[in-house]
Amino acid sequence: QVQLVESGGGLVQPGGSLRLSCATSGFTFSNYAMRWYRQAPGKPRELVAIIATGGSTNVADSVKGRFTISRDNAKNTVFLQMNSLKFEDTAIYYCNAYIRSDNYWGQGTQVTVSS
Repeated sequence: QVQLVESGGGLVQPGGSLRLSCATSGFTFSNYAMRWYRQAPGKPRELVAIIATGGSTNVADSVKGRFTISRDNAKNTVFLQMNSLKFEDTAIYYCNAYIRSDNYWGQGTQVTVSS
């Protein structure tokens, strides 16, 4: 059974940093690309970052230069390092894996940027 469990969210001031983690199980982690999405209140879910099996990455323009996605295949975990956080980064952040034509999601972790 595929499971994705996010952690690391919280309340942070503008300019601060957070590191999100997504621990996975139930599939061969190293064989799949992993993604982070986010959804702000009243807005559609948007793709934030993706990391391929080989480690190549891509991030949305809105977070370029501030967010970094990485993975640890030995721990079956994907990370999202978020620096220089802005008010508009406030959202629920979700980990995602697309496995054998099915989309799998974690429960999400809330990130709130507020002074």
